[in-house]
Amino acid sequence: MTRSAVNKNRLNHMKKPLLTAYLIISGLFFLCLLNPLMANQQSSEISEKVLSNGLKIIVKPDHRAPVVISQVWYKVGSSYESGGTTGVSHVLEHMMFKGTKTYPTGEFNKIIARNGGEDNAFTSADYTAYYQKLEKSRLKVSFELEADRMRGLLLPEDEFNKEIMVVMEERRWRTDDKPQSLTYEQFHATAFDNSGYHNPTIGWMDDLKNMTVDDLNQWYQRYYAPNNATIVVVGDVKANEVFQLADHYFASLEPFDIAPAKPRVEREQKGTKRIEMELEAKLPYLIMGYKVPVMNTAQETWEPYALDVLAGILDGGDSARLSKNLIRGSKIATSAGAGYSLDSRMQTLFLLNGVPSKGVSTVQLEQALLKELENIKTTLIADDELLRVKAQVISSAVYEQDSMFYQAMKIGAAETVGIGWREEKKYVDNIKQVTAEQIRQVAKKYFIPATLTVASLKPIVSLQTNKQQIIQEEK
Repeated sequence: MTRSAVNKNRLNHMKKPLLTAYLIISGLFFLCLLNPLMANQQSSEISEKVLSNGLKIIVKPDHRAPVVISQVWYKVGSSYESGGTTGVSHVLEHMMFKGTKTYPTGEFNKIIARNGGEDNAFTSADYTAYYQKLEKSRLKVSFELEADRMRGLLLPEDEFNKEIMVVMEERRWRTDDKPQSLTYEQFHATAFDNSGYHNPTIGWMDDLKNMTVDDLNQWYQRYYAPNNATIVVVGDVKANEVFQLADHYFASLEPFDIAPAKPRVEREQKGTKRIEMELEAKLPYLIMGYKVPVMNTAQETWEPYALDVLAGILDGGDSARLSKNLIRGSKIATSAGAGYSLDSRMQTLFLLNGVPSKGVSTVQLEQALLKELENIKTTLIADDELLRVKAQVISSAVYEQDSMFYQAMKIGAAETVGIGWREEKKYVDNIKQVTAEQIRQVAKKYFIPATLTVASLKPIVSLQTNKQQIIQEEK
């Protein structure tokens, strides 16, 4: 899928000439409507302030409800980690709720709950973030708690010993016990050699087993500082009042001398990489990925947007090509998809995946997916199809603004990976400018064997399953 969710097309019953005309007219009408819609969304101007200790605060007023979303973003994630300590960012995220001198273990969540709020956190390859949703007058509660744990975390060893077991169990049920997830993890590790994206966010099991409190403390002391963080606030607030509140709670925190992250630029791939996973599974599975640029790395600024639209052409709902041609058409696949994230920190992958239909091999599915890419390379996208996909991508971007949480997410992620919220605001305009020729150009340039990695899952039957089948047959 593309970076945005896509609405399902409900016009399949219409005859093709009528459908084409309808799409062109309705698409043009919709794109005309987008300008005032976006203007209304952007009427609440974003403001930012940087405190003397380097902490950046970004505020976007949204007065539709008396609530506020507060997020603290740290510029550190699994792509910053090195061998032996993978998963440390994620484990530290868990431990950030385990207490300070002022607020012992468990108090953080209880205080937020007593104030009628919600709180949680998440870790990715590129960042770690913590958030609260509160009634607007309770923003000071969030700031006080976050300022306290930004530099005051205690990391008690007894809590670490319990939490590391929780994380290892999380790894088992999310990855190790799920054949497709395990295949995807190995695929990613194969695709990237020296990039930080080689390692899984949750960490390798052996590293988790050997992790210590000291590992977490070093990571915390190195990255959890005001000059390595961004606070994003979206809601029924006034920017100047938020800045005053931030200054009161965070200005006294000392900045750290944080060394810039090593570039860790992925070495040039010289040929197709392939792996086959043999796992206990019910269904075969295929995943493919081409190395492609993102907004941070592209030499041509339009390329990531062309790739984003291209992902929508392949996997933008029921009317997209993979669904139409491979699932409903040739019935070669029971599921098929494409995905691309243009706002990653470093070079990423354009993904294709699917589950072949019964009697169809992963090799046959791979050839069918490659054929779809070849069609894009050789034949320009028709105007009506391009217009439809743009309308879907843009409408999703517009409607996502209905969520205060998602507004804050887009700002925080863009700031933390180095894109900046100002560039993020240009997304819709840049999507509008993508041409059919640009889509063909990026397909021909990047979808080549030299940058491709392929992983297939081959289901196998365990001895235990075999015994159970024999017993059932004998009965």
